Amino acid sequence: MKRITRYVLLELLSVFLVTLTGITLLLILAGVASEGMREGLGFGPLMRMVPYVVPVALQVSVPATILLATSSVFGRMSADNEIVAIKSLGISPLAVLRPAFLLAFVISLVAVWINDIAVSWGRTGIYRVIVESVEEVTYRMLKTQREYQTRAFSINVKDVVDEQLIQPTIRINTRGGRKLRFDASTAELRADAEENKLKFILTDLNLVEDDISAWFDHYELEIPLLDATRKGDNSSSPSLVPLRRISTETRKQQRIAGQAERRGATMAAFQMMTGDFSQLADYAKWKKRFGVIDGSRSRLNRLHLEPWRRWATGFSCFFFVLVGAPLAIYMKTANFFTTFAACFLPILIVYYPLLAMGVNQCKDGAVPPYTVWLGNVVLSAIGAWLIRRVVRY
Repeated sequence: MKRITRYVLLELLSVFLVTLTGITLLLILAGVASEGMREGLGFGPLMRMVPYVVPVALQVSVPATILLATSSVFGRMSADNEIVAIKSLGISPLAVLRPAFLLAFVISLVAVWINDIAVSWGRTGIYRVIVESVEEVTYRMLKTQREYQTRAFSINVKDVVDEQLIQPTIRINTRGGRKLRFDASTAELRADAEENKLKFILTDLNLVEDDISAWFDHYELEIPLLDATRKGDNSSSPSLVPLRRISTETRKQQRIAGQAERRGATMAAFQMMTGDFSQLADYAKWKKRFGVIDGSRSRLNRLHLEPWRRWATGFSCFFFVLVGAPLAIYMKTANFFTTFAACFLPILIVYYPLLAMGVNQCKDGAVPPYTVWLGNVVLSAIGAWLIRRVVRY
């Protein structure tokens, strides 16, 4: 029995590690290339981004690789009649499957940890590299395309000489709804990482707001670095909160949501008590208040969801093997592409739609957060049925 366990584990680990390395490297290259093209990053920022892309790539590669390794190893063993030989010795096929399930369980625990650092460290690190490189990116885009645009501002130039912008036009959309335009003779760009600001040093400029304009000989325009990137600010998203901080963030968000609801209820009661029905019937103001309440509740729902989602997606590795291993034995083919496709088909049809449905419904607060485990439960039922067939026949 120990020899069988050792043999299966060595076969699975060899295929898993080799395949994982190849797939992860491809995903890292694809991820770095896509970010570089989208953000206009140079070689230096791309190299700084690589360590942060690794856990993000592993999020995808680990579940796919363990399923591929399982399909390959057990499909080959079954096609070579090794399973039949084991049965002829009076040994149950469960003795062959058990090491795979044990390995998948351990890998699932690692995958949960990878899911956590991928979002809390990997994605925030990628975002930080982009923010720190905003000056370089802006200059490169202006030199090549003569324009650079984000949600907060846009800039067009006639030319770029060394580090000097020639005849720049900067348009800014403020959060208060104001629209400003700066037409300058020349400008220089400076990124201040300590103050988290992007500074435009403008000379001989005309500032225009609506129909009002003013002339300045010298002006320093400051824009937050977060507003100067094309990604926008998503640092407060619950999906980026580490697991160790989710309980603290949840309690904090519960207080915020409760305060918003009590504030709205108090305002409505006060207006009814004082007979201020004009304010009570003010749709625009109440729409804004309900928007704040709904936003607070939505973030609270997502915070409740995150631990369940990360554990469910991490343990998908175990349930993939629970289906893939007996199905590969049952198919008895050495062509691992065929076996992998057959194993992945029920996962693609059943698991991912159920996971997506659970995540979306949980975000709306329509179902409890443990609903995201529904896909894993269905896969376990399919896996149990397949194991029973393999053991009996």
